[in-house]
Amino acid sequence: MNTKQLWKNCLVEIEAGISRANFSTWFKNTSIIKEEAGIIYIGVPNEFVRDWLINKYHKLITKIIADSYENMRAVEYTITKTEVIKQELPTIKENESYVNKELPLKDLYINPEDNLNPRYHFNSFIVGSFNELAYAASLAIIDNPGTKYNPFFIYGGTGLGKTHLIQAVGNSIKEKYPNKKVHYMTLEKFATDFINSLQNNKANSFKEKYRKYDLLIIDDIQFIGKMEKIQEELFHTFNTFHENNKQIIFSSDKHPNYIPELADRLKSRFAAGMIVDISPPEYESRMAILKVKLQELNIELDPEIVEYLAVAVDGNIRELEGSLNIIVCQYRLKNRSLTLAEVKNLLKNNMRPKKNIAIKDVVKIVAEHYKLEEASVYEKTRKKEIVKARQIVMYLLREDFNVSYPLIGQKLGGKDHTTVIHSCLKIKNDLKNDPQLLQELEQIRIMFK
Repeated sequence: MNTKQLWKNCLVEIEAGISRANFSTWFKNTSIIKEEAGIIYIGVPNEFVRDWLINKYHKLITKIIADSYENMRAVEYTITKTEVIKQELPTIKENESYVNKELPLKDLYINPEDNLNPRYHFNSFIVGSFNELAYAASLAIIDNPGTKYNPFFIYGGTGLGKTHLIQAVGNSIKEKYPNKKVHYMTLEKFATDFINSLQNNKANSFKEKYRKYDLLIIDDIQFIGKMEKIQEELFHTFNTFHENNKQIIFSSDKHPNYIPELADRLKSRFAAGMIVDISPPEYESRMAILKVKLQELNIELDPEIVEYLAVAVDGNIRELEGSLNIIVCQYRLKNRSLTLAEVKNLLKNNMRPKKNIAIKDVVKIVAEHYKLEEASVYEKTRKKEIVKARQIVMYLLREDFNVSYPLIGQKLGGKDHTTVIHSCLKIKNDLKNDPQLLQELEQIRIMFK
């Protein structure tokens, strides 16, 4: 196997899926060192790059290599001296439309000083039961930055409006307090700047740069797990902000307690402020989002079509708006109203497939979450921790995957369907008064994605 050519081909595909800056930062000086028994060993220049590739790009790398090399069993990362693995990154030809590919029109308006996108404001932010607590807390922060809910930690799945909300806070504070310095960034940028400062012996400049702000917003904080040095620097940055009544805001796709290998002292700092989640929008909110979007586009669609979209696309806001964009594009192309049948046909290949998972896999995920043996979930026992796990399995199979009560009972130790119904009702009722259980279910559901 020609490992050099394999990696070169893989880099071309990787580059197509991420930004040029990220590609240059994280894939420069990488190469496939060797292949042994189906294991591909990728050489990287330092531990920061290794950790970042594992946390951020491992799935992408694994998939692309597997598509090119069918005998691949796993991918491992090895720190190797830079001079040994120098790798030419693929370059983009002059006549390739890279700007159109990497810079959507909205990004051309981002303020380079604070990284805030002016499109993200509260006048275009839809509030519903799925995000009303996060919204209310954001308004309180704008009134009292640095003293109310500091730090502010928002978490939830992808495409639910977290970035919109935290940037809206930044834009509002910038308008209300013109003298305050605001800065938005992703954790990836924070980590990159920190690494560069160490390599260039400019650690003090790094500290001065970030501690001069009055509001620091860091997106995608979930990737900080396993990055000990970056966690340490963030901890000191946070302390400086807190001591000087400066506001700091974080967003994540999961609760800080479930970020792998996150230091306890950072968990404690996050908990000292306010932690709030944003969940997927309910039907009423999806309808409101569609109506606002149509108003922005100055387009009227048949109410039947809008209602179909609100019911059929029950995932995140990004998927909802993406489906609407497909319809609007055809509407303008044909220069006429579309029928419901045409809309259904348009979206059939773009709809996110309904979740499909084996019952044994749900058992496995729940058992792992509660650190139990899989076999114990099927056993006849009254141990509280096992009974709880079994009831959660039943609830998820019914609510998330629409498995029939009799089949659930049959697969989980031959239980009667009435036992399954009772278990599902118990979990449903417990969720109303037990925020910890709700949080546990959210973390389990993330594992199904």
